[in-house]
Amino acid sequence: MKNKKNKSNRFKVILHEVSDDGAGTKIIEDTETGITYLYCYGEGGAGLTVLLDEEGEPAVAPER
Repeated sequence: MKNKKNKSNRFKVILHEVSDDGAGTKIIEDTETGITYLYCYGEGGAGLTVLLDEEGEPAVAPER
């Protein structure tokens, strides 16, 4: 049986903001690729999209 690499820490929340009505947004970074995503949620549902740079390419988090 193959050992599976623990991927529980692959995604890191960079920013999390919640409004008074319980809706919120998160900026999430994929720690393996550096690509950042915007996640929005609220009473009407939720959505996830990749953030893009000024050239339309996936935004990559700066080196830390």
